[in-house]
Parts: sequence; structure tokens; C-alpha cells
Amino acid sequence: MIIIGELINTSRKVAHEAVAKHDSGAIQELAVRQEQAGANYIDVNAGTFVEREVEFLPWLVQTVQAVVDLPLCLDSPNPIALEKAIAAHKGVPMINSISLEHDRLHALLPLVSGHPCKLVALCMQRTSMPNTAQERIEAADELISILTAEAGMKLEDIYIDPLVQPVAVDVSMGKAVLDAIGGIKTKYPLVNTVCGLSNVSFGLPERKRINRMFLALAMHSGLSAAILDPTDMQLTAAMKTAAMLIGQDEYCSEFIEAYEKGEFI
Repeated sequence: MIIIGELINTSRKVAHEAVAKHDSGAIQELAVRQEQAGANYIDVNAGTFVEREVEFLPWLVQTVQAVVDLPLCLDSPNPIALEKAIAAHKGVPMINSISLEHDRLHALLPLVSGHPCKLVALCMQRTSMPNTAQERIEAADELISILTAEAGMKLEDIYIDPLVQPVAVDVSMGKAVLDAIGGIKTKYPLVNTVCGLSNVSFGLPERKRINRMFLALAMHSGLSAAILDPTDMQLTAAMKTAAMLIGQDEYCSEFIEAYEKGEFI
């Protein structure tokens, strides 16, 4: 499982206040905590500062990469902000995200074509959110075709996001996403799948419990990566347990190591 640490997102109060004040220490503390907890990428998102995102996103890149030796997930629909962030980034970034929506697709295609990157592609239909697993798979088909043919991307650099939606709004959404993940991985074994995990539990009590269970189910369906809080020890314990049970942890070594380090609480 590829872990994308979600804590440096200005929709979160701590991150918002730190970015507003240019508090590099607070941002770097969030980055280091996530790296130490096992994140493979650090997500950086300044989306709540719409008018200053072009300034803040590259600042976040430089601030975070000054203290952690990880690639970042550059989270923005703004091609100008992304271009500046890519220029500031050391190594190959992940870009989050592109979709079939006309304006976003045509704004970002030239950008991803011209820069080596991993790319999150949302199963958003051209004018609406998907409802069924089949609608998600059809969107993934079209996205993969465009990204490989027009942007020259390798399948293994594409991360399809089936768009997790709250089950509190529609109880069928969880199964639709799980079925979509399975369908996409069956058709495209080299393509990765990714999701924003916590969306599934929005509006419900016991959100962390729901997130843990959904992560295990999604991993069984073929989920490759998740945007989550790696400092949530119970969540990462659930992830390592699930990895062992579905055969992704040879000799149970990662599970045993985590147990011996006292990571299961």
C-alpha cells in the first residue's frame, strides 16, 4: 500500500492557520510526523486560499522538502499553481488531479505531458459525479485511453480515483467504489487505484472505525494507495493486518515487526 499523508491540507484548521502565517515550523512538524509514521508521499494542498494558491503551493513544496526526503502529492486543479509547484519540487511528484471535465482535462494535459509525474485521475464524468461501479469503470477506461495516447503516460504512473462518496448520503456508494476498484484492476493490472479514505464516513459517528473497515475492504478489492492520516495508529494497524490477510506481507514479517514495536494499540 502506498500511503499519501493528508495532514497538510488547508481545509484542516491547523494547516490553514500555519499557511496563512507562513509558519514553516508548524508545516514541517506535520510533514516530519507523517514521514516518521510511514508515509510514502506527503500531500500538499492550499486550495482554500484560491487567490493566493499560486504563491502558497510552491512555498509548501519548498518548506516540506526542506525537512523530509519524500516526493509530494501536489493537490490542486489550478494549472498555474501546479506548474510553479512542479518547478519547486525535487524528484518526481504525484499530481492530484485530472478528470474528464473539459476545462480541467485540457488545462492539465499539456502540463502532465511535459513533466515526469505520477497522476491521480478522478472517475468524474464530464458533467456529473458517478453513481454506479460501471459508470466509474467507464470513466476510468476513457481516462486511461486519453492519458496513454495523448499524454504518453505509462499505465503504472496512473492512479485512478473511483471517487469515494459518503455512505450516509447513499448506502450503495461503498459497494460501488469497491466493485469499481476490482473492475479497474481486473482490466488494467498495471494501473494503480487510489482513494480519499475518510470521505466514506462523512456525516456518521465512529468515523475512524468505518475508515479502518473500508480500507481493509478496499485493499482486498485491489486498492493500491490511499490518502489518509498515517499518524492514526489504529488505522495503520488495520492496514498492516489487512495486508497480511490478503497475502501482501510475506512471512507476516511487517505485521510481526509492527507488533514488536508496539504499534498495535
